[in-house]
Amino acid sequence: MSNKDNISHQQINVGGISVHIALAGDSANQAILFLHGYPENWQEFEGVMNRLKDTYYVLAIDLPGIGMSEPIASGDKHCLAEFINNMLQALHIDRIVLVGHDVGGMTAYSFIKQYPEKLLKAVIMNTAIPGVDPWEQVKRNPHIWHFALYEVPALPEAVFAGKQRVLFDYFYNTLSFNKQAIDDDKRDEYVKSYSNSIALKTSFDWYRAFSHDEKDNSKNTPVDVPVLYIRGEKESGDIDQYAEGLRKSGIHDLRCKLIESCGHFGPEEQPEVVAEVIREFVVDKLTS
Repeated sequence: MSNKDNISHQQINVGGISVHIALAGDSANQAILFLHGYPENWQEFEGVMNRLKDTYYVLAIDLPGIGMSEPIASGDKHCLAEFINNMLQALHIDRIVLVGHDVGGMTAYSFIKQYPEKLLKAVIMNTAIPGVDPWEQVKRNPHIWHFALYEVPALPEAVFAGKQRVLFDYFYNTLSFNKQAIDDDKRDEYVKSYSNSIALKTSFDWYRAFSHDEKDNSKNTPVDVPVLYIRGEKESGDIDQYAEGLRKSGIHDLRCKLIESCGHFGPEEQPEVVAEVIREFVVDKLTS
C-alpha cells in the first residue's frame, strides 16, 4: 500500500484478477465507488475524491485491463458490472453509491439494472447508454467518428500504437470546455495507463461490445434506484432527451443536472461543483 495526499493504493484479488484501487476516508462511512471513462484512469476522480473523503469512504479503480489492473475476458458492460459486483464482495462493501463517467457510466447503468439491491444511489455522467435513446442519434453524429473505427478488429491497435498521446489529446482538447483542466502531467499518466497492447485493445473492446450492450440494455427492466444523470452545459446533446430515454428504459427515480462552464470531462473540469452535486444528491438535498 502507498499513500499520497491521503489517498491510499492497493492491489486486490478479484477471482484471480489483480485490480488497482485508490481509496480514502473512513471505511465506516457511506462508500462511494467511482468508475472512470475513456481515455482516462482512476485519477480523473482524484479531485472529486479529495473533496468528499472527509464525509464518505471514496474508492476508485483502474478498470480491468487499464493501468495497474489486469484484464478480463470481455469488454461488454454486463461483464464489467459483474466484475464490479465481485470486487465489492471481495471488499465486503454493501449498499454503495456508484458513480460512473463515460464508459464507467455505461457500466454503472448495467450495474443498476443487474444489482439494484446493492445500490443506495447511482450517478451516470457525461455519456450515452448503448440501446437507450438518444443512442441511435448519437451513433449518427459525424463527430463521434471513433465509435465505428474502434469497432474494426485490429485496425485501431495498428494505427494508434505508440500514438496514444496524439489520439488522447484530440479528445481532451475537443470535448472539454476548460482546455487546461487535464494538464500535461495527467495526460502523461493517462497515456502510460494505455501504453501497452493489452490496455489499448481493452479500451477498443469497450466499443466493440456496443452491439452486445445494446441487446443487454433492450430489456427496459424497471428499477427504483435513485439515479442522477449529469452532463456538461457545453457538451453536445439535449439533456432532456437523455432523461426521457433513461426513464423509458425503466429508471423511475431520475434526477438530472447540467454543470455550468463544463464539457465532457466533468470530474476534472469542475471537480468542486461535481463533488457538491454528488454530496447533495446522496443526502437528498439536490434541488434540480
